[in-house]
Amino acid sequence: MRNSRILAAAISIFCAPWSLATDLNDDIRKDYDTHLAGLFDHFHRNPELSLVEHKTAARMAQELRAAGFDVTENVGGTGVVAIMKNGDGPLVMMRADMDGLPVEEKSGLDNASKATQKDPITGNVVPVMHACGHDVHITSLVGTARQMAARKAEWNGTLMLIVQPAEERVLGARAMKDDGIWQRFGAPDYALGFHVSSQDVAGIINVSEGSPYAGADTVDIVIHGIGAHGAHPHAGKDPIVLGAQIVMALQTLVSRELSPRDPGVVTVGSFHSGTKHNIISDNAHLQLTVRSTSEETRTLLLDGIKRIAVNMGRVAGLPEDKLPEVIVSEESVPPTTNNAALARRLKIAWAEKIGEGAVVDIPTKGMGAEDFPFFTVNPSIQSVYWAIGGTPAADFERAKAGGPPVPSHHSPLFRISPEPAVRAGVESTVVALMTLMQE
Repeated sequence: MRNSRILAAAISIFCAPWSLATDLNDDIRKDYDTHLAGLFDHFHRNPELSLVEHKTAARMAQELRAAGFDVTENVGGTGVVAIMKNGDGPLVMMRADMDGLPVEEKSGLDNASKATQKDPITGNVVPVMHACGHDVHITSLVGTARQMAARKAEWNGTLMLIVQPAEERVLGARAMKDDGIWQRFGAPDYALGFHVSSQDVAGIINVSEGSPYAGADTVDIVIHGIGAHGAHPHAGKDPIVLGAQIVMALQTLVSRELSPRDPGVVTVGSFHSGTKHNIISDNAHLQLTVRSTSEETRTLLLDGIKRIAVNMGRVAGLPEDKLPEVIVSEESVPPTTNNAALARRLKIAWAEKIGEGAVVDIPTKGMGAEDFPFFTVNPSIQSVYWAIGGTPAADFERAKAGGPPVPSHHSPLFRISPEPAVRAGVESTVVALMTLMQE
């Protein structure tokens, strides 16, 4: 069903006349041919890992300065903030993330990455690839900067462009906030961002009025058992049995406590305990990922995990001072939630300026997370985060006919069709900014 709707949207795009002003459309195309295509190629060949995107950040700072922006580097680590003031009006932020992944590229592309880098977390030298399309994001941000600078007579206010590090480790947005980005540069009236999607036809704009990305919580459950000989289980309290009971009980949170129309995920990704066949361990460690699309669901799931773990410990007869501990990591990410009214407003603008066939609302099937909402909560900022299609329609047709499937994000086979993706990224962003900055 999803692919059929995608293909129908693609046909609409290519058959419908453009209602966007011809000069903007043509300028984006010309800028892609003369500048952005080469810039994308550079970024794709030279990805950098989270927290050490030094060369990428320096190149982005250079490009944004050349476009006429006041640029500040090293915000929250390698982050870059570019400001262009253009009279009275709203402060609007547009964000692009820039880090790559520790993946060896096997896409077969002529410009496939051969880069390696020392991982700052593990200390290991690993291959690096733009396996999530962040090269599209930063290239489009440069294109947006160049178009907005050339059209200063058409908008008013302050434009803030953010080049964010370490999205893949969900550390970059928080680091920039902790570095006082809003105190230093001003809190935006609106916050915008997009992500290229290999599961959408190249060039379309996929925008939701709800939650395009889930919140993610990393949870650890530490079980304190009582060790014993495997032949004398009555002498101990087996943490593996207790852990198994907790794992099974956790399955009822989504199936029996969460409304069937509300999405949620509780996955136990790791279960460690014991050292030998005939020894009952005295501890077990469960590692969970928890996904939600609203604060209400998040609270229900996290409270339920703690209730189940602690009370299953009581069922097992553990003393109160040895009940299981539930630890929620500080690296948790809240759901990405679009402001519905603002999303509708931008959908109307995109449909009018780019064409109705270019705008779709196809729900995401997965529960992937983003750290973009760290920019939009505390203080609460009206925001919209959309997707730009990155895969040619022909690839979906081949997959539907039994050909190779379209590779997912984070796959070594991941590939994006850069021209339609970058051009749509620039186009949709410029239209959104013009809509908000002509108030």
